[in-house]
Amino acid sequence: EAHQAVVFAFNITDEGIQLDFDHTVLREVFASIVRSYKKGIGRLKNRVWNSTYPMGPKSFCLALFGGTSAALLGRDPTFGCGAKIESLISRFVTVPAPYNRYLAVSIFSGFSWLAVARVYKSVQSQLLAYHGWMYEVRGPTSWRTKLWYGACRVLLWSSGASLFSFQGCLPTLPVPPVKKTVDRYLLSMEPLLSESEMAETRALARDFLAKESWKLQFYLKLKYYWTNNYVSDWWEEFVYLYSRDPIMVNSNYYGVDAVLLNPSNVQVARAANMAWGFLRYWRNISRQTMQPLMVQNLVPLCSWQYERQFATTRIPGEERDYLMHLNDTRHIAVFHSGRFYKVYFHYGNRWLEPCELEAQFQRIVDDKSPPAPGEAELAALTAGERKVWARARKDFFRRGVNKTSLDAVERAAFVLVLDDEEADYDPKDDSKLDHFAKSLLHGNGRNRWFDKSFSLIVFANGRVGVNCEHSWADAPVMSQMWEAVVFNYDIVEDCYRSNGHCRGQTRNNVPNPIRLQWDLNDACRSVIASQLRVATDLLNDVDLHLVVHRQFGKGAMKRCSMSPDAFIQLALQLAYFRDSGGEFCLTYEASMTRLFKEGRTETVRSCTNESCAFVRAMESGASNEEVVRLLRQASEKHQTMYRDAMTGKGVDRHLFTLYVVSKYCKTQSPFLEKALHCQWKLSTSQTPHGQTNVLDLEKHPDFLSAGGGFGPVSQDGYGVSYIIAGENTVFFHVSSRVSCDKTDSKRFGGTIVKALADLRTLLEEDVATKKKAK
Repeated sequence: EAHQAVVFAFNITDEGIQLDFDHTVLREVFASIVRSYKKGIGRLKNRVWNSTYPMGPKSFCLALFGGTSAALLGRDPTFGCGAKIESLISRFVTVPAPYNRYLAVSIFSGFSWLAVARVYKSVQSQLLAYHGWMYEVRGPTSWRTKLWYGACRVLLWSSGASLFSFQGCLPTLPVPPVKKTVDRYLLSMEPLLSESEMAETRALARDFLAKESWKLQFYLKLKYYWTNNYVSDWWEEFVYLYSRDPIMVNSNYYGVDAVLLNPSNVQVARAANMAWGFLRYWRNISRQTMQPLMVQNLVPLCSWQYERQFATTRIPGEERDYLMHLNDTRHIAVFHSGRFYKVYFHYGNRWLEPCELEAQFQRIVDDKSPPAPGEAELAALTAGERKVWARARKDFFRRGVNKTSLDAVERAAFVLVLDDEEADYDPKDDSKLDHFAKSLLHGNGRNRWFDKSFSLIVFANGRVGVNCEHSWADAPVMSQMWEAVVFNYDIVEDCYRSNGHCRGQTRNNVPNPIRLQWDLNDACRSVIASQLRVATDLLNDVDLHLVVHRQFGKGAMKRCSMSPDAFIQLALQLAYFRDSGGEFCLTYEASMTRLFKEGRTETVRSCTNESCAFVRAMESGASNEEVVRLLRQASEKHQTMYRDAMTGKGVDRHLFTLYVVSKYCKTQSPFLEKALHCQWKLSTSQTPHGQTNVLDLEKHPDFLSAGGGFGPVSQDGYGVSYIIAGENTVFFHVSSRVSCDKTDSKRFGGTIVKALADLRTLLEEDVATKKKAK
């Protein structure tokens, strides 16, 4: 199972010193060194050209050629600076004439090119700092936006851009004025609090603005001036890494296969192609051959989160976790039937082909050896409490075979799980899709390695999904990769033979998978068992239901002259009001702030005065005209709030960072304490669809991503993730707690479907009435 990795040995004999070389291993070591240097040079080259994009190496050579040519023709392209440069050069080195003149011209041309590149970058930064266009997408366009649009078309070239070309010119997330943030917060709480509660909250807000706010805002402004993003590092640290709760269900999320398609039902073949597709995607990230995502094909989004997508692991600590990221690794970790394996995807100075990965996975599946004592339940350590896992890691995995094997898992590019069960989608039995999603979210608590940046899960019938750790990045980053690999590679490209196996021919030098060894004593196994009990109690309390809504999708919503996201959010408000017996709740909708450098998310508080007025009118039997008027007002309000969140004018991240500063300053703020400890009974998120621009749903209407979901955020509320997949389909992932007698995910899913239908009927009748009037 392992081969002797000794590069050389020496013996002292009567005849002198004898050296014995293992030439194969020596070649591998040398190849690794060369590969490491190549990667380092490649990263340096990309960093240099990204800092001057779009003025690349061609323009640099052209500047040198132009300056030298002018000098050869007797011209002075340095505007009199050449003599000073020649004098400066002569102090350090003697260059014979006329070469000293040509060298001076070359230096002047190079610095001039660099100065122009920096000015160009500064102009790009100013263009990207303008966000007024977002508020004029569907309305009249101002002269300023028209001028900005024309300048962007000329100066923001995206055709030759690499993944990180625009990172240097993205604006920094601004710190909003405290007064405006507090006013927005108070406005968002009006529909949820009684008059007395609202009066108390306003009094706390006045005290905060008068006393603590200026000091906290001052320190926050200092952080803004000295960092790339005043929110993201604290968000990662305090929201994710300091949390001591289990990350299974509470933090990790999942992604589901393209449920209407399955290119191969051979487990190892599908695993090999998906794994190879992921690795190819990683290579594109490393080489920066991917283009950045562009809003309206014009404005770039921040690409910072891609850097830690692979070879990243969350390491447990007693007080806080931390993220371990490697720039390079050559293997993946595989879990099957309670056993762990190390599988090389780069060997013999080359990447293995999918058919060669399939051969390794087949050997794993064919291996019938039993797991080591405790090995089958080992992954439960990552599913339970973080402090317990941190102590166990320190006590039982610091040395010996356990440390070696744990390093192999944590230093892998990702974890592949070859599941023993099947999972599928059956339109006639929605419980199968619910089981599919639950298997991806938590499995049985001991067959998923939850600390890894993501785990690829392949079921026995070839169905696939992912489980993702949340601290390193947000769901759209994983969604983009999932879409690129599942649709653009695994399904579109001709990857499989007629019998479902991978195409290609296996070479002779394919390494065998390495079975990882564990020595788990009784004390360690006792900790594993306790963590498994915690995980089992947690996963048994998850009520998860998927709704495949195929009655209509964004096509019908747009025909009603309404934003699809606003349509769904207002339907969710109506559905919650009906499900809860006439109550409203604080609602969280995730929005992205990737228009800014190192941006992550912001909160849209979807429950507003306008949405509540619409719901009350809808349920009280008001006239259709009045209900439609209120519905459109609520929709406009929601879209404005979403744009505010995307452009740095949200509420919650600013309040969060002020709260962190108050803790560092040891300042008590009753207002921030109250604002930061509200319960989000309805937590929602939209998964983007079509980020790769390769999905032609007219030709391939079944190329629909089912999106993904997350566990319930509140003990007595719902988590709702949805993806608007094409013109006629929306997938909803609804989660809640089994232990709460007020919630029921399947019931709420049905209420959502009814609310969507009611909104469609209402708006279509309004559109038809207006057409008749014309």
